[in-house]
Amino acid sequence: MDRISGAPRALRADARRNRDRLLAAARTAFAEHGTDTSLEDVARRAGVGIGTLYRHFPTRHALLSAVFQSEVDVLLDRSRELLDAEHPCTALVEWLRAIITHAGAYRGVARALMSASGDASSALARCSEPMREAGDALLVRARAAGSVRADVTITDLMQLTNAIALAAEQSPEDPELADRLLALTYRGLKN
Repeated sequence: MDRISGAPRALRADARRNRDRLLAAARTAFAEHGTDTSLEDVARRAGVGIGTLYRHFPTRHALLSAVFQSEVDVLLDRSRELLDAEHPCTALVEWLRAIITHAGAYRGVARALMSASGDASSALARCSEPMREAGDALLVRARAAGSVRADVTITDLMQLTNAIALAAEQSPEDPELADRLLALTYRGLKN
């Protein structure tokens, strides 16, 4: 932090390169071995020491949050596109399906998101707040159209979406499971 302006200080070029290498290594390691992969392995893949990893990402959730930020940005863009969809409930479910698809890219992310949802101080939970807001906008629109029950909350839908992603991850032999569970969810949402 800059002492005079109070603004975050820009990273030096070498620190920025290390951070970028850590993120690339983490994406690869998480895709290959899941989000529980050893952080020492991530640092080794990036060609840096574990201390460098912890200077940039003090916790596993901080690293997960940084890795998933680009996926979150894609999902937020998709939610904005769906706000104008003709059928609001279908748009909401389509967005939930996109979340499940993105969560499926990294084994363990659904479990990590579920565990972080109760800890507002977690970097991963803070990353999910914009997602909750985007989903809530879609949910409010679907409710206003009379196509979703009034007692449905975005918190419930996000937890349910993570649970579906986790169930699909645990049953790789059943590639249709997520779609079946999402279809059940869709029927349960309706008035």
